[in-house]
Amino acid sequence: MANLAIYRRYRPQKFSEFIGQEHIVQTLTNAIPMGMISHAYLFSGPRGSGKTTLARLLAKAINCQNRKENGFEPCNKCSSCLEIAQGNAMDLIEIDAASHRGIDEIRDLRDKIGFLPAKSKYKIFIIDESHQLTKEAANALLKTLEEPPSHVIFILATTEAYKMIPTIVSRCQRFDFKKLTFKEITKKLELISRGEKINFDKTALTLIAQNAEGSLRDAESLIDQSISFFSGKKEILTEDLKDLLGILEISAISKFVDCLLEKNPATAISFLQEQISQGLNLEEFAKSLISYLRKALLFKMNPDFFDTEASGLSPEELKKINVQATNFEEKKLKQILKIFLEAENKMKYSSIPQLPLELAIIESCQTN
Repeated sequence: MANLAIYRRYRPQKFSEFIGQEHIVQTLTNAIPMGMISHAYLFSGPRGSGKTTLARLLAKAINCQNRKENGFEPCNKCSSCLEIAQGNAMDLIEIDAASHRGIDEIRDLRDKIGFLPAKSKYKIFIIDESHQLTKEAANALLKTLEEPPSHVIFILATTEAYKMIPTIVSRCQRFDFKKLTFKEITKKLELISRGEKINFDKTALTLIAQNAEGSLRDAESLIDQSISFFSGKKEILTEDLKDLLGILEISAISKFVDCLLEKNPATAISFLQEQISQGLNLEEFAKSLISYLRKALLFKMNPDFFDTEASGLSPEELKKINVQATNFEEKKLKQILKIFLEAENKMKYSSIPQLPLELAIIESCQTN
């Protein structure tokens, strides 16, 4: 277990351990005891929202040999549950459509469908990134979805459902996943820190959750990186994370926005250069700044648009962003947001990564 990445060690093994997507979990756990199992599911949503994790949980519960009557939780003790948890179940076939997207792979899948499950009730196929199947492969899959054998279940996962052919979508029971909230991500990070017996100071986990941008997978990767780097330490401080990950606290972003509000480009550029010398990740900075400006704009337009509970901001930070939003004109705030969005795109192609940001600072301070 020690060799496994954090996300694998703390992958939910029961529906009760799954964090977020309550509407989907509720529907599935109601259907399982009643035997209302669809022949095909489509899990659609942003990355890191739990699609493949919930697909494996569903597969485990359906094929569990000792599931309680009228129950939905897998026992996690029978051979089927153990094999799925260990990743070597013969009757659970996972396909990454990003690298196996052609007609030959789907033909091979159709050949496998004809065989009965080796030991389970169902043979389950999880096709990840299913929107990346070629047109020919998607049409071949469609034919299979129209009349699948009774022992076969498909679970398609995708981050871009709009790219899939409508006829495939129409043959699946569709569930739309949403980004996880700040509270949901923090809850999982706290569970991991307790499990690893490592104490993070008050704002360290908050910093990780804010920078995960709704992706639990990203948050788990960040905390895994932190624990690995500070191996042996029993307490990890916010300052440690800032240095390691090259990310800024909200308070630092807020100070930078103050410079824009005061139309002081020299101070803003000096601040940026100082942070770069301390190892600031420019892409993370641009992403955090844009997120912060968006929150300020929503607050400016209508405080009811702004989800304070999901924002991950402390009462002091909320008070500060409210003051800044009040002092900005709405037109000016929209202009600055557009300027930094363009700068973020230009950074990818610039030979001097900070140059688009520096030009954006100057332009933002010159706009009326």
